[in-house]
Amino acid sequence: MKEFLSKIHKVDDEILTHYISHWSEYVVPKKTIMTAPGETERYWYYVQDGLQKSYYFNEGKQHIIAFTYTPSFSGIPESFFTQTPSKYFLETITDSRFLRISFEKHQQLMHEHRQIETLFRIGTERILIGVLERYYELMAFDIETRFKNFVTRSPHLLKILSQKDLSSYLRIDATNFSKLINNVRI
Repeated sequence: MKEFLSKIHKVDDEILTHYISHWSEYVVPKKTIMTAPGETERYWYYVQDGLQKSYYFNEGKQHIIAFTYTPSFSGIPESFFTQTPSKYFLETITDSRFLRISFEKHQQLMHEHRQIETLFRIGTERILIGVLERYYELMAFDIETRFKNFVTRSPHLLKILSQKDLSSYLRIDATNFSKLINNVRI
């Protein structure tokens, strides 16, 4: 985790070690809903192992927003940062192992250490940039371009995730997704 955080923003080793010491291990079996709509995200997670997805339902159909896996953060960001109820689910796809920190402890440590606050401001900016890039891809690109971009960015997920989950994430009809898998050179 220390290496992951240091890539976001350099923090004095003593402060970073103190901050990380407040994260605790949390293990969750596969297919566990960690957060549901209406619940407030009380913890921020660092994925040590496993795969998770966030999604919502509209007219009975599941729409996947994001996948998280090591090394990355996980949780419902807007619920955690604003301490308001989530609008969607966070579920483990596989058995998952995390480090987690409570909202209260995270806030306290950011108030105590400006470097930690800066680290998370930059991390939040990166999350925003990623969301905007994804939004742009969904709005501007055809299904084949979205598929090729995904495969270029995250080829390992093709082997791990179901075609149903991938097609939902890419907003591609399952039949068209199957055709892309069979016809597009990867």
